[in-house]
Amino acid sequence: MGMFDALNISASGLTAQRLRMDVIANNIANVNTTRTTEGGPFRRSQVIMRPRTDRWMFKSHFLPEALKHEVGTGVRVLKVEKDASPPRLKYDPTHKDAIEFGPKKGYVELPNVNIVVEMVDMISATRAYEANVTLMNSSKQMFNRALEIGLR
Repeated sequence: MGMFDALNISASGLTAQRLRMDVIANNIANVNTTRTTEGGPFRRSQVIMRPRTDRWMFKSHFLPEALKHEVGTGVRVLKVEKDASPPRLKYDPTHKDAIEFGPKKGYVELPNVNIVVEMVDMISATRAYEANVTLMNSSKQMFNRALEIGLR
Protein backbone atom coordinates (compact mmCIF):
# COMPACT_ATOMS: atom_id res chain seq x y z
CA MET A 1 0.00 0.00 0.00
CA GLY A 2 1.22 3.46 -0.85
CA MET A 3 1.37 6.45 1.42
CA PHE A 4 -1.85 7.99 0.18
CA ASP A 5 -3.93 4.80 -0.05
CA ALA A 6 -5.44 5.39 3.41
CA LEU A 7 -6.66 8.79 2.24
CA ASN A 8 -8.13 7.29 -0.94
CA ILE A 9 -9.90 4.55 1.01
CA SER A 10 -11.33 7.09 3.46
CA ALA A 11 -12.43 9.35 0.61
CA SER A 12 -14.33 6.50 -1.05
CA GLY A 13 -16.04 5.76 2.28
CA LEU A 14 -16.94 9.42 2.76
CA THR A 15 -18.48 9.62 -0.71
CA ALA A 16 -20.47 6.40 -0.30
CA GLN A 17 -21.77 7.27 3.18
CA ARG A 18 -22.75 10.77 2.05
CA LEU A 19 -24.82 9.29 -0.78
CA ARG A 20 -26.36 6.83 1.69
CA MET A 21 -27.34 9.70 4.02
CA ASP A 22 -28.90 11.58 1.08
CA VAL A 23 -30.96 8.54 0.06
CA ILE A 24 -32.12 7.97 3.66
CA ALA A 25 -33.09 11.65 3.96
CA ASN A 26 -35.14 11.30 0.76
CA ASN A 27 -36.89 8.22 2.20
CA ILE A 28 -37.76 10.11 5.39
CA ALA A 29 -38.99 13.13 3.43
CA ASN A 30 -41.40 10.93 1.44
CA VAL A 31 -42.76 8.87 4.32
CA ASN A 32 -46.32 10.05 3.58
CA THR A 33 -46.20 10.36 -0.23
CA THR A 34 -49.10 8.32 -1.60
CA ARG A 35 -48.86 9.36 -5.25
CA THR A 36 -45.78 9.49 -7.47
CA THR A 37 -45.20 10.09 -11.18
CA GLU A 38 -44.62 6.33 -11.65
CA GLY A 39 -48.02 5.66 -10.06
CA GLY A 40 -48.73 4.34 -6.61
CA PRO A 41 -47.01 5.23 -3.35
CA PHE A 42 -43.37 6.19 -2.92
CA ARG A 43 -40.98 3.24 -2.79
CA ARG A 44 -38.10 3.18 -0.32
CA SER A 45 -34.64 3.40 -1.90
CA GLN A 46 -31.50 1.76 -0.59
CA VAL A 47 -27.84 2.03 -1.51
CA ILE A 48 -25.97 -1.12 -2.52
CA MET A 49 -22.21 -0.91 -1.88
CA ARG A 50 -19.38 -3.28 -2.73
CA PRO A 51 -15.68 -3.34 -1.95
CA ARG A 52 -13.59 -1.68 -4.61
CA THR A 53 -11.30 -4.23 -6.20
CA ASP A 54 -8.58 -2.85 -8.41
CA ARG A 55 -6.88 -5.64 -10.31
CA TRP A 56 -3.78 -3.58 -11.07
CA MET A 57 -2.83 -3.11 -7.43
CA PHE A 58 0.65 -4.19 -6.42
CA LYS A 59 0.58 -7.04 -3.91
CA SER A 60 3.51 -7.08 -1.53
CA HIS A 61 5.27 -10.32 -0.63
CA PHE A 62 5.69 -9.03 2.92
CA LEU A 63 1.97 -8.93 3.71
CA PRO A 64 0.49 -11.50 6.09
CA GLU A 65 -1.23 -14.42 4.35
CA ALA A 66 -4.68 -13.12 5.31
CA LEU A 67 -4.13 -9.87 3.41
CA LYS A 68 -2.33 -11.15 0.33
CA HIS A 69 -5.44 -11.96 -1.64
CA GLU A 70 -7.64 -9.03 -0.70
CA VAL A 71 -5.99 -5.77 0.17
CA GLY A 72 -8.67 -3.19 0.86
CA THR A 73 -8.97 -0.41 -1.67
CA GLY A 74 -12.16 1.24 -0.46
CA VAL A 75 -15.82 1.00 -1.31
CA ARG A 76 -17.90 1.87 -4.32
CA VAL A 77 -21.62 2.34 -4.79
CA LEU A 78 -22.95 -0.41 -7.03
CA LYS A 79 -26.45 1.04 -7.41
CA VAL A 80 -29.36 2.70 -5.69
CA GLU A 81 -32.34 0.40 -5.90
CA LYS A 82 -36.00 0.49 -4.91
CA ASP A 83 -37.17 -1.78 -2.09
CA ALA A 84 -39.61 -4.36 -3.46
CA SER A 85 -41.51 -4.89 -0.19
CA PRO A 86 -45.26 -4.22 -0.37
CA PRO A 87 -46.69 -0.84 0.65
CA ARG A 88 -48.31 -0.33 4.04
CA LEU A 89 -52.11 -0.25 4.09
CA LYS A 90 -54.16 2.17 6.17
CA TYR A 91 -57.95 2.26 6.28
CA ASP A 92 -59.10 5.77 5.37
CA PRO A 93 -62.02 5.80 2.90
CA THR A 94 -62.08 9.64 2.88
CA HIS A 95 -58.50 9.91 1.53
CA LYS A 96 -58.28 11.04 -2.11
CA ASP A 97 -55.99 8.09 -2.96
CA ALA A 98 -58.13 5.43 -1.26
CA ILE A 99 -58.74 2.26 -3.28
CA GLU A 100 -62.27 2.44 -4.69
CA PHE A 101 -62.96 -1.14 -5.75
CA GLY A 102 -62.08 -4.68 -4.73
CA PRO A 103 -61.19 -6.37 -1.44
CA LYS A 104 -58.98 -3.43 -0.36
CA LYS A 105 -61.76 -0.88 -0.81
CA GLY A 106 -61.25 2.12 1.48
CA TYR A 107 -57.57 1.39 2.14
CA VAL A 108 -54.77 3.77 1.21
CA GLU A 109 -51.41 2.42 0.06
CA LEU A 110 -48.67 4.22 1.99
CA PRO A 111 -44.93 4.08 1.28
CA ASN A 112 -42.97 1.05 2.50
CA VAL A 113 -40.79 3.38 4.59
CA ASN A 114 -40.36 2.51 8.27
CA ILE A 115 -39.17 5.63 10.07
CA VAL A 116 -37.44 3.62 12.82
CA VAL A 117 -35.41 1.62 10.28
CA GLU A 118 -34.50 4.82 8.45
CA MET A 119 -33.32 6.52 11.65
CA VAL A 120 -31.17 3.51 12.60
CA ASP A 121 -29.70 3.50 9.08
CA MET A 122 -29.04 7.25 9.35
CA ILE A 123 -27.21 6.79 12.66
CA SER A 124 -25.16 3.96 11.13
CA ALA A 125 -24.25 6.07 8.07
CA THR A 126 -23.33 9.04 10.27
CA ARG A 127 -21.05 6.92 12.44
CA ALA A 128 -19.36 5.39 9.40
CA TYR A 129 -18.87 8.88 7.96
CA GLU A 130 -17.35 10.07 11.25
CA ALA A 131 -15.03 7.03 11.34
CA ASN A 132 -13.76 7.84 7.84
CA VAL A 133 -13.17 11.49 8.82
CA THR A 134 -11.23 10.32 11.89
CA LEU A 135 -9.12 7.98 9.75
CA MET A 136 -8.40 10.77 7.29
CA ASN A 137 -7.35 13.17 10.07
CA SER A 138 -5.13 10.50 11.68
CA SER A 139 -3.44 9.84 8.34
CA LYS A 140 -2.78 13.54 7.84
CA GLN A 141 -1.26 13.75 11.33
CA MET A 142 1.02 10.78 10.59
CA PHE A 143 2.14 12.38 7.32
CA ASN A 144 2.92 15.64 9.12
CA ARG A 145 4.93 13.83 11.81
CA ALA A 146 6.86 11.95 9.16
CA LEU A 147 7.70 15.23 7.46
CA GLU A 148 8.79 16.74 10.78
CA ILE A 149 11.15 13.79 11.37
CA GLY A 150 12.60 14.26 7.89
CA LEU A 151 13.29 17.95 8.53
CA ARG A 152 15.33 17.38 11.66
